[in-house]
Amino acid sequence: MLAELQRTEPQVHDRIMAAAKATENTEAELWRVDKPGLPPSHLLGTVHVTDPRITALSPQAASALGAATSVVLEVADLSPNVTAEAITRSAPLILYADGRQLDAQLSPAEFDQVKKKLASAGMPAELGRQLKPWIIYMILSVSDCERAKVQGGDLVLDMRIAKLARDRGIPVKGLETIDEQLAAMASVPDDQQLQVLKATLRYASRTDDLMETVLQLYLTRQMGAAWPFQVALAAKAGIDPAPLATFRERLVVQRNLRMRDSLLPMLTAGRTFVAVGAMHLVGRDGLVTLLRQSGYTVTPVQ
Repeated sequence: MLAELQRTEPQVHDRIMAAAKATENTEAELWRVDKPGLPPSHLLGTVHVTDPRITALSPQAASALGAATSVVLEVADLSPNVTAEAITRSAPLILYADGRQLDAQLSPAEFDQVKKKLASAGMPAELGRQLKPWIIYMILSVSDCERAKVQGGDLVLDMRIAKLARDRGIPVKGLETIDEQLAAMASVPDDQQLQVLKATLRYASRTDDLMETVLQLYLTRQMGAAWPFQVALAAKAGIDPAPLATFRERLVVQRNLRMRDSLLPMLTAGRTFVAVGAMHLVGRDGLVTLLRQSGYTVTPVQ
């Protein structure tokens, strides 16, 4: 979709790429984390997909994982049972309980899109009336093909790393719980959730294209463009960018700080392999910068 923008709206494309160029720590996905007196640790940015272009670890990443004595992910266990239990506990964050209904806040055409997407995801279409906007746009962000692969047993990169570690007897730890992740997503104010959902619905027919765009940015080490790209799409859809800024603050910036606080004690022995979403690494508020501020030398590997 970036190539498409370059052809059709070159000024928009140029703004995205200028913002990407100004974003720190986008030149690598694998980083070495050092402190004097400690064996090195490593930090890998991931994309939470099953695509073999992503899940096939590079020789450098495989070597770092092989040398690790502990593995750290965003969440230690994302098995279906654990995830289902967390969602059940978080029902008040997911479902309206005050009489509001989502269909009353969307146009008929928009809600029809919601129902179709829920049906394709194997969920009752009418459940959409009770669901809060954030859970709908999380469902919309996953293509039907990707969902089918996960349901068929394919592992996203993070879970593949966890399996490789456990198969070798390496302990796997988490920086967050699923409950904390759900609470972060639900913490965006309801009116702003609705605006993000409306922007997402404008591109609901292009989920595969959106996912492929992000994968290409990851593969070409241009993840600094991922967020400006989303902001540009929202602007093209006529959506105020303010809700997206709140979304990033709650789901990226604040979580980065929590991840750092959880991670620092885990790095004290060295030989820790850390794998989190690539968006948590980039920028002046990313984990690469935060670890440097905490006294570590963080250098790009690959």
